[in-house]
Amino acid sequence: MPPWGIPGGCVNICYKCDSELIKPQPIVSSYTPSPIDIADSLQAFPKVGSWWLGSARAWQLFAISVFLVSVPVFIQAPLVRLLPWISLLATGGWLALSCWLLSRPSTRLLGDVILGFTLSWLAGSLYWGWLRWEPFLHLPVEAIGLPFVWWGFRRNWYKVGNFFYLGSLFGTAVTDLYFYVVDLIPHWRQLMQVDSSLALPIFQAAIAQVQTPWGIGWAIALGVVLLVAGLLPLSIQGVRVARYSQLHWWTFAGAVLSTILVDSLFWLTASVV
Repeated sequence: MPPWGIPGGCVNICYKCDSELIKPQPIVSSYTPSPIDIADSLQAFPKVGSWWLGSARAWQLFAISVFLVSVPVFIQAPLVRLLPWISLLATGGWLALSCWLLSRPSTRLLGDVILGFTLSWLAGSLYWGWLRWEPFLHLPVEAIGLPFVWWGFRRNWYKVGNFFYLGSLFGTAVTDLYFYVVDLIPHWRQLMQVDSSLALPIFQAAIAQVQTPWGIGWAIALGVVLLVAGLLPLSIQGVRVARYSQLHWWTFAGAVLSTILVDSLFWLTASVV
């Protein structure tokens, strides 16, 4: 049984990126992009002057990444509080879906993204289900997937999913940093310990702290960090024209940039409560 309990059939699925052959040879037939696939990934979507803005496939991966970061969190958040074991067991469902998608050449990239999302879902289930009272454990638990990422990098496998996970983890780290520098950690602990009916005053105190010049200044600074981290990789030539071997940067960018969206939505929700 490979690391993380992933079935051998799933682990042995990989694909070739451009001219690079991944070794060792997989037991399950490997996926080699056909000339049509490669041509499709290199088509502009669209072209502005001399700048290529990706391909249809690249933008699809970007959109999927944004969706997986910004939408499921609003489903998992109440689920882990009410039914943490259900959220944890759902990780197996995401893993099974990923393996099934990875086994089909036409959905290989989607399965790769779902695999990275599975790592994020697992970490979220563990922390918010049982450890949410201690903010200092948040980032270490969210980083639980790093050994799998390292294992995948050594074999050049699952780059699309691994970079999605890393982008999501980076966004989490930046958000946590904001909580520390603006001194929102005490409010975090209180919110996790009180009944929901008593949470409103804590929310209001936290929002008041966010709206200070110090809070606004750090929000702008860290927002710029996220923007740069998300957009800078897309300026690389191979990434900009969406070469097949560089598509993983599009999932990274989608995960990082959508962190801004999620944080903004949570802030707006807390503001109107």
